Amino acid sequence: MSILVDEKTRLLVQGITGGEGSFHTQRCQEYGTRVVAGVTPGKGGSQHLGVPVFNTVEKAMAESGANASLMFVPPAFAADGILEAIDAGIPLIVCITEGIPVLDMVKVHRYLKGRSARLIGPNCPGVMSPGKCKAGIMVGEIHLPGRVGVVSRSGTLTYDVVSQLTGVGIGQSTCVGIGGDALPGSTFVDILELFEADQDTEVVVLIGEIGGTMEQEAAEFIRHNMTKPVVAFVAGSTAPPGKRMGHAGAIITGSAGKAVEKIRALSEAGAVIAPNPAEVGLTAKSVLKGSQVSFIR
Repeated sequence: MSILVDEKTRLLVQGITGGEGSFHTQRCQEYGTRVVAGVTPGKGGSQHLGVPVFNTVEKAMAESGANASLMFVPPAFAADGILEAIDAGIPLIVCITEGIPVLDMVKVHRYLKGRSARLIGPNCPGVMSPGKCKAGIMVGEIHLPGRVGVVSRSGTLTYDVVSQLTGVGIGQSTCVGIGGDALPGSTFVDILELFEADQDTEVVVLIGEIGGTMEQEAAEFIRHNMTKPVVAFVAGSTAPPGKRMGHAGAIITGSAGKAVEKIRALSEAGAVIAPNPAEVGLTAKSVLKGSQVSFIR
């Protein structure tokens, strides 16, 4: 098993005819993902990369049976694209777009309440279930099918950690980049719940960073709900207070946003803390050995 995406995923790409949409759609197709439709307003009725293009998500979903959307819509229009996908009934929306205004995402969050759609991102690398489906911009070659789930706020550290895991022979069940914005569609807790319920995920690697309180919320969930080992690393220990570091959500606005507070909360909740970013893979390997669970499916 895996979470969010698998070999049954039928992917629709919003913004498929743009430069980024075209490039990454091809990478998804090469990986084996079933890309069944694209959406670009005004280009309905055409074909792109061997995929039918539609003017609306509703029409694309009705004609193709898509059950997930991958978004490469420009920031000014991305929130509307998310709302359109929600209205069309797409159950999983993966928004790669960076730079969506915070107020636009406030509207999206309000609209999501009470609806069944799940949003991953924005400003994220997407979702990858190795050997099954790629819905995002992650490099497929560094992944290996296995039983370790990965969830991360940082795109770059997602790639680095996955490469480390694969390098020491540890496969992944699903890798989820939740994004570094202040208002992500899904939180650590949302994804930890899915990994806890997934019978083929035996260990979870969590990559956090400064800013906000998502890591503390994850710690509480780990303390009270997780039965599976969690390996954690929090980036930003040397970041100066009050200065945004890379991501819109990576700004320390109080003591809770500091890396040391997040590390303390995760450690006290029972997570195994990797000492630095270069040792996440080795830390996971030691946890796997100690737990006597398998490295590769």
